[in-house]
Amino acid sequence: MSKRRKSQRAAEATPKREKVRDVFVPRPFEGLTDEPEWIALRELVPAASAPLRLARELVEEYGDRPVTLATVLPTAAPAMTKPDGRIFIGLQRHQQSGDVSRDLAEALLCALRTEPGGQVTVPPLPGPGPRLQDILVDGPLEITMHDGFEFWLDPGAADDPTVQASLERANAAVYPTVRLAAARAAYWCQVPEKAHVRWVLPDDEDAALDALSRLSVAGTLTLGENTRFAGMFRAHGRLVPVWDLPEETPATEWEAPVAAFAGRYAEALEEKEPLDAAGRRARHGLVGRQLTLR
Repeated sequence: MSKRRKSQRAAEATPKREKVRDVFVPRPFEGLTDEPEWIALRELVPAASAPLRLARELVEEYGDRPVTLATVLPTAAPAMTKPDGRIFIGLQRHQQSGDVSRDLAEALLCALRTEPGGQVTVPPLPGPGPRLQDILVDGPLEITMHDGFEFWLDPGAADDPTVQASLERANAAVYPTVRLAAARAAYWCQVPEKAHVRWVLPDDEDAALDALSRLSVAGTLTLGENTRFAGMFRAHGRLVPVWDLPEETPATEWEAPVAAFAGRYAEALEEKEPLDAAGRRARHGLVGRQLTLR
């Protein structure tokens, strides 16, 4: 038998792996009560956590295991389990498909199937299946902001020099971030030589862009003196405007300006008349100021 024929027979005898079809979902968190906060935790916030509640069917199957949503886990892992049964799910991870909600749901399901304290294995492309909207009790996220990633660790774990060194490296990458009370999913952050407010808007992109255009025409698009509307970017189907701020002004000082802007924005959002010529020019200018770096 020729080598070619042998190769053909070997290929025929090998079971074919089913190809997983990846589907892009532009708004993976659509339908969740706190969609903008899910986006913010995934895209804007370095260190935060929030408890999640499993749907009744999962509680009946796996027990009422505590689940914590984390912005990021060690080595950007998708999930981890603790010996006491607690589960952590990481929003910011290396491998992902076109549907973030499906990825996170699969990570949670894989963690539930893993013995407490065991290593969770999650497929990079999960294929069709349940999404977050199917396996969680929906509601507002109870977010806790952290200065570092000590919340990863069990008591006494930081006594290990290797763990401590890893924790220090992770904490060094955390830039100061404050969740503002003035608007849901609005965050102040300070990066080297700059400070920003970034706000994940909850509204349809076209409506939000029209409202921002009206504020631009009115000259009320900034957060006050010595601030600048830097532009905006898209994140999971929502607009995120960004303002440049004086770096020496603390986060608490921006609660009132952000609240005032949120009021102006809400009023502009209520206007239903089509944009006039000035508004259309402003809209075109805003579209041209879309940011690519976050």
